[in-house]
Amino acid sequence: MAKGYGQFCPIAMAAEVLCERWVPLVLRELMYGSRRFNDIARGVPLMSRGLLVQRLRELERSGIVKREQASYRLTAAGEALRPLVEQMGLWAQRWCARTLSEHDLDDSLLVWSLHRSLKVPPHVTRRVVLRFDFHGLPRSLRLARRSWWLLAQGGEVEICIKDPGYEVDVILTADLRSLMEVVLARRSLRSAQRSGQVKLQGDSALVRELPGWLPLNGELAHTMGIVAASP
Repeated sequence: MAKGYGQFCPIAMAAEVLCERWVPLVLRELMYGSRRFNDIARGVPLMSRGLLVQRLRELERSGIVKREQASYRLTAAGEALRPLVEQMGLWAQRWCARTLSEHDLDDSLLVWSLHRSLKVPPHVTRRVVLRFDFHGLPRSLRLARRSWWLLAQGGEVEICIKDPGYEVDVILTADLRSLMEVVLARRSLRSAQRSGQVKLQGDSALVRELPGWLPLNGELAHTMGIVAASP
């Protein structure tokens, strides 16, 4: 049986390309700025690498993605989809809001999102080390607690899953669900701090500035940061 809806309707034609499983999330990763295969894969951790290869090839054939040596980028046709993906996120925020289930709790994806959203001001030229201590992890991980490190310097941000050995500037200790609610603008950072579910400790100046460096004021509520939140 031929793949497709067999209709000349433009909506059907678009759906044949965009409504395949995982395609909107792959587009989200490219819109974030992910270029290399491994970076795209980290943004869709539950997607098999074989299927990711297949979807990228399909997007290439559709003229939405262009491969250049070892990297991928959106074509003009792909960039034209940005408002559509943005509106999907805005629609979901308004109409699909639900309580985060244990299945939604993913510290690795959260750290990946925070890593690429981290904006260190130009006046901070030295290396900055942030440590995230998460508790309340999904039972499936069989872990009570897990730590991650972000190293930022000169516009580059690196994720470490093991202690890199540098002095830590700020420690963010959080219940994973509570921090995800803060990032998604379902509760305020101040509320989570008052309840003790999110704590910031370390260099006092950086602790004060950190909410402006990371999306801790609801910036990722709109399409997980693909575009700036509307005022």
